[in-house]
Amino acid sequence: MRERPGVHLPGLLRGQGARAGVDGPPPARATSGVVDCALYRDGARVEGSEGTAELYAQARDIDGAFVWIGLHEPDEKTFTGVAEIFGLHPLAVEDVVHQEQRPKLERYEDVTFLLVRAAQYVDHAALTDTSEIVHTGVVWIFVGEHFVVTVRKGTVGELRSVRAELEAVPHLLAQGPWAVVHAVYDRVVDAYVDIAAAMQTDLDMVEASVFSRDPNLGIEQIYQFKRELMEFKAAVMPLQRPLSTIVDRQAGALPKEIRRYFRDVADHHARVVEQVISHDDLLTSILQARLAQVTVAQNNDMRKIASWAAIAALQTAIAGIYGMNFAFMPELQWRYGYPGVLTVMVLSAVALYRRLRRAGWL
Repeated sequence: MRERPGVHLPGLLRGQGARAGVDGPPPARATSGVVDCALYRDGARVEGSEGTAELYAQARDIDGAFVWIGLHEPDEKTFTGVAEIFGLHPLAVEDVVHQEQRPKLERYEDVTFLLVRAAQYVDHAALTDTSEIVHTGVVWIFVGEHFVVTVRKGTVGELRSVRAELEAVPHLLAQGPWAVVHAVYDRVVDAYVDIAAAMQTDLDMVEASVFSRDPNLGIEQIYQFKRELMEFKAAVMPLQRPLSTIVDRQAGALPKEIRRYFRDVADHHARVVEQVISHDDLLTSILQARLAQVTVAQNNDMRKIASWAAIAALQTAIAGIYGMNFAFMPELQWRYGYPGVLTVMVLSAVALYRRLRRAGWL
């Protein structure tokens, strides 16, 4: 992983460590779905026991302060209450309630709404027709001048460690709510990078198996791999537009330093997009090649069946002629007629067999 000039980011914040990058165990949470809520001032967490509304009121009265509340699968009542406190737009709230899952970025007056799909690679011993290679989850983010709300669905994309690592880098957290957005995007995209690399290894194994002397991978397994790749692709590809919007200064007033970090995230994401497209094209070619192999194998089987049927038909024709029991037939009174006919049948079968074998049918 790269080092950013001027700021040393801890390993977890940069996605260093586990392959998936976001596959930590889901944190314990309250019944309401609130994982953590805190007030931050000048990059430091302000300890207190106030409620969310009180913390937000304090943040609006202090320059450089903001509230970060993290939710994990909150019930509708809890989330509606949070939306009222921070004045979230009803359309964005509806997206969360109805679990809209397409990555996007939308602005509602002074609030920016973002959706990103986190992904996790699933280790597997072998590729089967039911293998799950990628798990995905959804993270919704609401960003205002003095607040950031993160809502997570599923066990993928835990943010507790992101919060801990950001709190360990005060000068980065002091950049404001968009520092949180960057940290989430950075974690998610770093996970994409690792998943794409892991899928490349799987793809190499599939390719080697399909083009081996004795292919042992069925079409079902390849198709299942392609379905998992499509799930990963659905998480990665739509994120291009939100990142482009942020980098091109169309997402509101971002601190200059944070925008620079987003450019780095966008570069990594672009690399993943290229890899995903390459994986998809190659897997499609492998699937077509396997289908062609199956078709050729079926044609070979049919030719063998037809060849043996031709050999049997020739013997049947000879036996049928001499089984007609006509009174006047040549060789009926010949002493060596029976062994002669058997000899003709054997020789004709051998000749036809050699001819078909020379033609590649047997």
